[in-house]
This record gives sequence, C-alpha cells and structure tokens, in this order.
Amino acid sequence: MPGFEVLGKEERQQIMEVLDTGVLFRYEFAEQRRGIYKVREFEQAFAAYTGAACAQAVTSGTAALKVALRALGIGPGDEVITQGFTFVATWEAILEVGAIPVFAEIDQTLAMDPGDLKKKITDRTACIIPVHMLGGAADIDRITAIGAEAGVPVLEDTAQAAGGRVGGRHLGTFGRCGTFSFDPVKTLTTGEGGMIITDDEELWRAMSEYHDHGHDHLPNAGGRGGEGRHFLGDNYRMMELQGAIGLAQLAKLDAMIESQRAHKSRLQEAAAVLPGVEFRKHPDAAGDSATFFAFILQDEEQQRRVNTVLCEQGVGAISFADNSWHFYPRWEHLLAGSSRVASGWPFAEPGGRKRVVYDPDALPASVELMKRTLVYPVSIKMPESRLAQIATALQMAADA
Repeated sequence: MPGFEVLGKEERQQIMEVLDTGVLFRYEFAEQRRGIYKVREFEQAFAAYTGAACAQAVTSGTAALKVALRALGIGPGDEVITQGFTFVATWEAILEVGAIPVFAEIDQTLAMDPGDLKKKITDRTACIIPVHMLGGAADIDRITAIGAEAGVPVLEDTAQAAGGRVGGRHLGTFGRCGTFSFDPVKTLTTGEGGMIITDDEELWRAMSEYHDHGHDHLPNAGGRGGEGRHFLGDNYRMMELQGAIGLAQLAKLDAMIESQRAHKSRLQEAAAVLPGVEFRKHPDAAGDSATFFAFILQDEEQQRRVNTVLCEQGVGAISFADNSWHFYPRWEHLLAGSSRVASGWPFAEPGGRKRVVYDPDALPASVELMKRTLVYPVSIKMPESRLAQIATALQMAADA
C-alpha cells in the first residue's frame, strides 16, 4: 500500500475524459457529458469486482459508514458494537448518527473477538461493525453467525482491506453491507472517496437517496429539480474525477495485492528468526490483501527490545499500542468525552446528563496483545534494498 505508487497514464486518460466534457458533477448535464458517467461506471465496476449486487460511491470511508448506518436506520437509542482497534472514523460515524459505540476486544486476527462480541450484545444492540484491520480479515463467518442469531445486522468496515477475500468471497459481502475507503494511503486510492456495497437493493436505494440530500433519482420530466424526497438526507456525493481515478485503480488492484503479498511473505520469512514470534491469524491467509505485516512477540519487554534494534537500524516498526489514531486507550478525546457542542453532545444530553462514559481499562485483552505486536506497512514497490535492510535488522534483533 498505497495505490499512489502506481498512478500513471491510465489514471490520466480517465481524468482527461472527464475534463474534456467539463462536467465534474456526477448527476445531470447529459448533453454536455456525452455519455460519460465515471462515478456510475466505477460503482458498477466495483460491484462486479466484489460480486455485490449494488454499490454506492461516496466522498470518504467515513461518509460510507455514516450513509450505511443511516440507511440501516441506526440512530439515538441504539448501540453499535465495534472493536477497540480501528481507525477513529469507525466510532466517530456511530456517534455522528446519534448511536452509542460499544467496544469489543480483539483477538489474534487483530479484529473483533467473536467471544467478546457475544458478551456485549444487549437488547439495545442495533448493529455490529467488525473492522478488517490492516488488510486482514476478521473472523467474519463467526461474527455474521452471531449477528444472525441475535437478529442484529453486520456492517463490515473494509476500509483497509479492498480486494481481500475469505474462501474466495470478497470482504464486504458477508454482512448486510460493507464499506471501503479510497483515501491517500489505501491500496486503491482516489485521493479521497469511499464505497458501500450490498446485495439489498432497498438498502442501496436508501443509501443513494441519503447521500444526495434525499433525492430519489427517479426519471421525471422536471429533471433534478423535479425529483422527490422520501426523507432527510445529506451531501456525500463523489465527483467525476474521483470516479475516473477509481476506475483506473480498480483495474490494477489485483496486481497491487499480488505484489504486496510477495513482499509480505519476504517480511514474514525474515521475522521468523525472532524467538517465540507468532503471526496474526488469518481466516484465509490466501485471501489476505497484505497491506500490512504484523508479528507478535512473547511479551512487551521483547517487543520494546526488538523495536529498539529496528529503530537503531533505520527500519523501526509501528507499535499500535502507542498509536493515538487506532487504539482505544489512546483516544483521549473519546475517554474524556470531549465535544465542541455546548451541551456536550454526543457524550451528554442537553442539560448535561451523561449518555456514555468510557473506562480506559475496559479492554485488557486487547491491550496485552497490542503491547506485544509490531507492524510494517507493505508497499507495492518495496525495493529489494529495503527488504534486505529489514531482514538484516530482524536478524540483529534476534541475536541481541
């Protein structure tokens, strides 16, 4: 990762087709655009690629989560279970629609622990959002089975795992819907952008309307000015330039993943020299999108010692236990209930009554696991010299 490494003539050609029409907006201007609808084409291509019936393009992965939650009818009074190792956008979206995030532990998949998920379900649980973190799959079959048993829909946050599969089936197609991010550091990038996929046409139609101020997009004599509105919406429309880039990037996605898998395999072979090392569990290793390589040491002391050597050699790994963007105990604004709203919403009701208070020590199993885990991002064009440098440093760490 990421896809900007392979930006080239294909993206330029797609962009020029848009610029030649002068139409950047995804709707209207039929005569001027001469049949060129890049966002619509990107949606159709992405749905076909993943095997989903429908796809809805939006402005970001965060927007994808919000639009999906709204389409599912999630709001105040609801709880949504997600995991304590994810990007902040997952739980920001839940709070933004008025629901309350409930955080589950992770297991060695580095995604939601199905056992802890089961314990967290209550009669207020309205949705489950497992996150396919760092390019690898959650234990999605067990998670969807638990959701089905409880009568709770599963929304897959697939922001970091486009192109990942389990049993040949694309991640994002196991739940009611799946969301994707195409931001600057994703394998498939459009600069900013996102997508939601689903097999539920009614759900897709709600997403289509909500993301565009409630417009129903039905043909009518008055054009866009004559469209109806069934409910309140918002603006999360992807523009044609993003759709154009997405089409070119999607055509390269499998090749990008193949390259990442080869580089990840080299890294895993190199890290195998570390005493007692383990690797993250994959429900289907053959379907890993390989955007990251994670290895798990015996204890925190060994992790610190190993990474000190790696840093000294100029190839330090990421310790997500210390990362303020992705790990529950580091989300100081969540734990403090910080808000710019005078009433304290969404952490408090008007009048000051607390809606939720988060305990920083609520996820001990996740903390213990993350303190032992180191991660390398895997790039598409990873130089042989870089791979050799990391391998040498890992051997030095093993010998230290």
